[in-house]
Amino acid sequence: MILEQLFHLRENRTSVRRELIGGLTTFLAMSYILAVNPELLGSTGMSKTAVFTATILAAIVGCLLMGLVANFSVALAPGMGLNAFFTYTVVQEWHIPWQTALAGVFVAGILFILLTLSKLRDKLINLIPSALKYAVSAGIGLFIAFSGLQTSGIIVANKSNAVALGNLHSPTVLLAIFGIIVGIMLVTANVTGGIFWGMFITAAVGMIFGIIPLPTGIISGVPSVQPIFGQAVTHLGNINSFQMIIVILTFFIIGLFDTSGTLVGVATEAGMVDKESGEVKGVGKALFSGALATTLGAVFGTSPTTAYVESTSGVAVGARTGLSSVFVALLFAIAAFFSPILTVITSAVTASALIIVGILMLSNVQYIDWTKFEIAVPAFFTMIMMLLTYSISEGLAVGFIFYPITMTVKGRWREVNALMWTMMVVFILYFAFVA
Repeated sequence: MILEQLFHLRENRTSVRRELIGGLTTFLAMSYILAVNPELLGSTGMSKTAVFTATILAAIVGCLLMGLVANFSVALAPGMGLNAFFTYTVVQEWHIPWQTALAGVFVAGILFILLTLSKLRDKLINLIPSALKYAVSAGIGLFIAFSGLQTSGIIVANKSNAVALGNLHSPTVLLAIFGIIVGIMLVTANVTGGIFWGMFITAAVGMIFGIIPLPTGIISGVPSVQPIFGQAVTHLGNINSFQMIIVILTFFIIGLFDTSGTLVGVATEAGMVDKESGEVKGVGKALFSGALATTLGAVFGTSPTTAYVESTSGVAVGARTGLSSVFVALLFAIAAFFSPILTVITSAVTASALIIVGILMLSNVQYIDWTKFEIAVPAFFTMIMMLLTYSISEGLAVGFIFYPITMTVKGRWREVNALMWTMMVVFILYFAFVA
């Protein structure tokens, strides 16, 4: 049997049926990205329908690579947090054209590929302190949750105290609040695909009360990706500034430990970690798949592709091999024909997804040792500065600057490796001459 030869189903104590159920579960849990990614990247001036298709293409390629090359039950798609950094920081705050930003994603993907092919991969991942990895993840969670509150109008700018509650009598704001409550209730109740169904219910209620216009159709041909396809390659020549180097480093660093961390988490859940060595079986191929997916995704026209922690939902119902990832790819391909529905996915609808994902990412603070002040300081500044500067990279920079300082004052300077000293200097230069 071909499937048995490709995925070793018996060896992994699974079946085609279990992998199908696992793939369907994972797809439902992560399908919100089909609405959120076009909404976010569309605000940079990119065609929303083209981003929709690029998102699907990146997910299909990523899932197929993960399934067929790595035989991992992990799904890939453009990542939350990284798409927010792409939109709000790189394009809107730094005024870098989205075409050049895509070129930065492409270069970061190439660096990721080279790293996965070298022996430096595991060393580089381990050189970044665990506390900062968790702080970055939690900080991004705060950032995207805040962006969800802001874009939906629940939180607005205020001259006297920076931010304040929006107009709670606005139908759009009330719809967003309704969506957040429904989404939280569904996820709390462990409903499969709770984030997706919360968005679905919110959009339906919005249409019933006339807050959201009805779509012109449901099924159509796949939207053209032409407006954004290949822009990453044709604009490589625009990467000629220190600012773009910071952009590439941020994409690279966050993508690296975001993907590796998710892979380890899902592998642990699936029992793929060697009990004696602690190594994850096939992690090299899995990381390579993620790196190649990011690079190709940039060519298609989307922000970095990464492993989805929602894959654990598929593992929880029995998925153990890459066959489940292949099924996720097929489901994304089917979803490509439902682009007209995008018109009903407004910021009020996506607010719940951004906030819930933010809450889930914030859970990483539990792994930070807050009792050690030299660790707590850089972790705190990483998270709080991401939120208050409205910039993921600047929060990352502040945390990476403080880490060597506090560790040195505490007498633990020998624990600070060369990479962290280098990053401290790079980010100080960034604040001195670029920011």
